[in-house]
Formats: sequence, structure tokens, C-alpha cells
Amino acid sequence: MSQKIAVVPGSFDPITNGHLDIIKRAADVFDLVYVAALKNSSKNPLFTIEERLELIEKVTKDIPNIRVESSSGLLVDYAKSRNAIAIVRGLRAVSDFEYEMQITSMNRFLDESIETFFIMTKNQYSFLSSSIVKEVARYGGSVKGLVPCEVEEALKKKFHQ
Repeated sequence: MSQKIAVVPGSFDPITNGHLDIIKRAADVFDLVYVAALKNSSKNPLFTIEERLELIEKVTKDIPNIRVESSSGLLVDYAKSRNAIAIVRGLRAVSDFEYEMQITSMNRFLDESIETFFIMTKNQYSFLSSSIVKEVARYGGSVKGLVPCEVEEALKKKFHQ
């Protein structure tokens, strides 16, 4: 019997408790989950790709069926290279749906053998985004409970050096 492999993609700049919730829930469903930190040329990240990978590895270290990698090409090509049958995406609100539908439709056009699964975030994370976390941290606000403590510390170091 072959393993059911999925990819959870994102910029993870930084990883939040909302991301972590989706990753854990995907790990409960699939045999192996690749968390793919994407290098997005249209974004100007706060954390380097190496820092993001390190943070993701730290906060997922207790989940045995997780692998953390980076990718800079097409997501479907990355998924194919890992023998993934699925891409897992988190949905926060209706506002996410239109964007995610466009991405999913394009991915399906590129490779219809890879399915996309959407997991609704838990209500307490429905407002949460990496952008909001960075904005609050930039001005010294507390992000406790929104990100893992390792990320909270990394944000403090970035903004208050």
C-alpha cells in the first residue's frame, strides 16, 4: 500500500498558530506531510527562507510525519516531485475562498492528478495572518497565543534589536 502524501504550502513569514493547526490536522489525515515554505518573488519577507525553515522545524519537531522544505518553482511541480496526491490549504473566511479557488483551478489545469483539500481554520484563528502578526510585533504589541513561543522570540529579536 502506497503512502498518502500531502503538501502544505505557504510563505510562513512567520508561521502562526493558525498554520500550525492546519499542519497538525493534515498530519492526522495523511501518512506524510511536506510543509513547503515558498519563496514568493512578489513578497518582501521579514524572515529569510533559512530562518523560516528553522522556525517551522522547531515548532513541528514533535509531529513525526512532517518534513520541512522550501520550494521556489510551481507548487504542482514540487508536489509531483514528492509523490504527493494532495495540496492542503487553510481557509479562514469567505474572503480567502475566491483567491484559493483561482489558485486551485490553475493547479488543476497544470496537473489534474493532484487534488486540493481545504481545511477550515478553527474560529480562534479566523482573523489571524502572518501580516497582522508582523504588524503587531513591529509596534511592540503582544502576539502571545497567536504564534508559537519560538516565533514570538524571533519576532522580538527582529524588531527590537
